Amino acid sequence: MSLLHGLPPVALPDARILILGSMPGQASLAAARYYAHERNAFWRIMGDLFGAAPNLPYEARLARLQAAGIALWDVIGSCERYGSLDADIVAGSVQANDFASFFAAHPGIVRIYFNGTAAETTFRRHVLPDFGDRLPPQHRLPSTSPAHAARGYAEKLAAWSVLVAPDKPASAAYNRPL
Repeated sequence: MSLLHGLPPVALPDARILILGSMPGQASLAAARYYAHERNAFWRIMGDLFGAAPNLPYEARLARLQAAGIALWDVIGSCERYGSLDADIVAGSVQANDFASFFAAHPGIVRIYFNGTAAETTFRRHVLPDFGDRLPPQHRLPSTSPAHAARGYAEKLAAWSVLVAPDKPASAAYNRPL
């Protein structure tokens, strides 16, 4: 098993919202694109919310998110993993991304959203201790991964709609501050 390295952040200096996944899956790493698995609902949701639909070229999707003040990244910068699932990540191999440098370069971030439980848990374990209460509010949203089939598309979209109306929680079960 080899050490996997994640993708660089997609962020303009004036980004206001940071969406964090855990670690890109095999399809995303192979394509060098966020949420590249065709059954991942992320781009479909971003299409419904920001016009960044999966049928657009990848760079156009990123531009739409950036125009909306959204940055994308992952909590894990490198790790060992047996497959593509978060459950396959070897816990002792996790190295978090450099969030000190990221937040210094993006001081306008006012909210952090986690794409699923694994991203939230990993952030709390590997990043939060270095920052204490010096970070903006953090919220967990339902994973857009096809492996997270417990919630249907409509329920995921409702929860993720908080990105366009952050003062109006869409789902108490997911859209809660940490």
